[in-house]
Amino acid sequence: MERPQLALHQLYAFAVLAEELHFGRAANRLGVAQPPLSQQIRRLEERVGHPLFERNPGGVVLTSAGHELLPAARRALGEIADGLEAARRVGGGDAGRIRVGFAASLALTILPGMLRGYRERYPAVEMEIREMTTAPQTAALLERSIDVGLLREPPDDPGLVAEPVFSEEFVAVLPVGHVLAGQRVVPVAALAAEPFVLLNRAAGPTVHDRIVGLCRSAGFEPRIGQYAVEWATVSALVEAGLGVSLAPASVRRIRLKGVAYRRIEPDGARTTVAMCWRSGDENPLVARFLEVGRALSGGGQGRPPPPSSGPG
Repeated sequence: MERPQLALHQLYAFAVLAEELHFGRAANRLGVAQPPLSQQIRRLEERVGHPLFERNPGGVVLTSAGHELLPAARRALGEIADGLEAARRVGGGDAGRIRVGFAASLALTILPGMLRGYRERYPAVEMEIREMTTAPQTAALLERSIDVGLLREPPDDPGLVAEPVFSEEFVAVLPVGHVLAGQRVVPVAALAAEPFVLLNRAAGPTVHDRIVGLCRSAGFEPRIGQYAVEWATVSALVEAGLGVSLAPASVRRIRLKGVAYRRIEPDGARTTVAMCWRSGDENPLVARFLEVGRALSGGGQGRPPPPSSGPG
């Protein structure tokens, strides 16, 4: 970058004098004595190589060189003022751009309200939203291609910090014609002979292992007939008769006519949704997003919030 040839305070003094056309009034406006102002203008004229003002007993008038410099001086001062304000807003988390990853199932729960709440509080912040499962979100956070993630069953990684937003129960996902669909509560052990449709482990390792662990605790190894990447696909494959599944309770909001969602026994097994970000990240945009998430989730306690009916 080329070193600037003009001092900012000299440029500002020139712009003020060009408006006042009187050294005394300009000095008073600048809060300086008249001799220092005269010195600043002389130094600026030396740098330009030509007089910028014609002095006369009643004040000053701009020379042709002064007229030529004035618009550029005003533009430069205006751009610097705008840049300082923009820097303050970004530094304070009120403007800029934040990249948020989210698991698709969260569009059924907390995501719309969180995004709307953040947008209402910080309308000048540009949000880039990326739909990603847990494993890709983890990689994207570590690679710095997203700033914060909303994911299910956060990984244990020293480079990341995770804060629970809410937890929800697992439910059995059955075709409506299945014999167990007529029961209000389904024992996990009763699914032992069924083919399972499960989330691909590469998409969400921890939640996949939780479901397999529930089956093992019930005394059987699940026979996996189909894999899917998203919970909506899991439900659709169950509706098609390709198997049964265990899934977070929020999948009930997918509302497929051919699918029944039932509580399971034993109860108490829950899956956790968390906000996740890089350890040591001091980005104020991330801090503001986390504040909104905490406010809307009640600090990660209780059940998932109801789905949003407004724009999000």
